[in-house]
This record gives sequence, structure tokens and C-alpha cells, in this order.
Amino acid sequence: MPIPAKPRVALIAGPTASGKSAAAIDLAERIDGVVVNADASQVYRDLRILSARPDATDEARVPHRLFGHIDGAESCSAARWAADARAIIAQTHGAGQVPILVGGTGLYLRTLLDGIAPVPDIDPAIRTAIRALPVSETHAALAREDPAAAARLAPGDTARMARALEVIRSTGRPLAAWQAERHGGIGGDIDLRAMVLLPDRDALMQRCDRRLIAMFDGGAVDEVARLLARDDVPPDAPVRRAIGVPEIAAMLDGAIDREQALARAQLATRRYAKRQYTWFRHQPPPGWPRTPTANSQFYFAKTV
Repeated sequence: MPIPAKPRVALIAGPTASGKSAAAIDLAERIDGVVVNADASQVYRDLRILSARPDATDEARVPHRLFGHIDGAESCSAARWAADARAIIAQTHGAGQVPILVGGTGLYLRTLLDGIAPVPDIDPAIRTAIRALPVSETHAALAREDPAAAARLAPGDTARMARALEVIRSTGRPLAAWQAERHGGIGGDIDLRAMVLLPDRDALMQRCDRRLIAMFDGGAVDEVARLLARDDVPPDAPVRRAIGVPEIAAMLDGAIDREQALARAQLATRRYAKRQYTWFRHQPPPGWPRTPTANSQFYFAKTV
């Protein structure tokens, strides 16, 4: 008896401003696809402009899912997004269409494809104590308690160092041991055709700068003002940390002017794009083709 074919899923990944959304829409029109968001900022309803979500014209061309579906007062974890994505993918397959994942949040994609590590809840007291440590002390403590993690992580990667330290202190096991027990991933159950967009870096940085100007001129300031005016969005809500929000908030508070806010948001975006660029160059499987332009969308048209 022939083995049933696995359901097909396309994936277009890469750094911000690399042209992923346009490529995904074009592909969706070619193969009867549904564009599924895999970007951590674009899940929030409050940030259509500042997160560069597809506009109404783009959304009218092909179906879009998981864009702006979460209120800013809530928090979207990788686990929550992956659960939502699994449901949308199953629904799309049930309708006879092809899901097209598009985004630049590597953690979201890894959680969906590889599964999630079953790390128990961290003791709040341990987390608070670790987050209060100076960076040098965190690195030194990690080197003593989880040498492998300390050697693997850059000394300046404060968030990941703190995470590794809190896990081993709270659970008695290294984070890597928990990650080896990932479950719930769909990677083995689908026929995945992936492409990573990695444009010329200088051109990408220039595109990021131009896009921030367009955002500031196109309503991003008013968008952030409306977000800040809400009483139900906690000060530590993830949506408030999205690139551009702190910078515009400082401008609205009178601490900096518009030119300074724009320059800071541009710098933050370029730094983020560089981190994404490095991650997508080295972390995804070697079999995922890296390409400088979206012309490789024809790869999908021929093989999906």
C-alpha cells in the first residue's frame, strides 16, 4: 500500500524588510495558498503600521491568518502562537489549500516545527534574583553551574544567559537537557518547502531606514499614542516593547524630539535586522535555500 503524501506547507523566512510578505502573497496567488503570520510583533492588533503588517489591499488579494489577532493587553508566547498556527494549518489543509508561513521570528518557527521543551515553571524568587544580577555575575555563575551553556552563549546575550541560569537553578537540569525532549512539533508530519530571504545587507539596512520614515509619516505616531492611552495594557506588556514603541513613547512624553525618535527607531530596527540576518544564515537546516531576492518564489511554484 502506498504511503499517503504528507500535507504541504510553504515557509518564507528572513529578516525584517527583506520582502517576505510580498513574496508570500505572490506565492499564495499561484498555488491557492493562505498566508500565515510568523512574526511576533504582527500578532498584535494595535500595531498594524509599526509592525509592517499587510494592509487592507494586500489582505484582499489572498487569505491572511494570525495577523493582528491578539489584543495588546495580552501576551503572545511562542507556545501560544504555535498552537494557533497548528490549528490554522489544519484548517487550511482541510479546505484543500496550502499554508504559507511567513515571518522573521525564529523562536516561533522552531517551536512550531521542532516542538517545545517541557521546562517546568521557574521559581519566581529565583527568576527575580537572577534578573537583578549584573551581566558579569550572571556569566560567571552560569560558567560554574552550566559550563556548556556559558561556552555556547555570547557574554553579552543577557536574556539567554539569565534563562539558562534560572532553568538550572530552578530545575536542577541544564536547559539543553530540557530542549532535547521537545514535543509537539509538526516538522516530521508535513512536506515543508522553505526559503530564506537574505538580501544584500547594506540594501536591507537602507530599506529599514526608509520604511521607518514611511511609518512615522503614515500614522505610526498616532498608533502608539492610542496604545499608550489604554489603561488596560500593562507597562511590561510585550506590545510596549515592540521596536518603535519606546522611541515614539519618549517623543510623546517630551523627552526627545521627532528626529531623535526616528533615528533611535531606525537604529533599533537595523540592529534587529542584523541579528535576524545572522540567525537565518546559520540556524535553519542547510537544506533551506538562502536567496538574496524573492525571485526564488518560482521554486515553490515548481515543487509545492
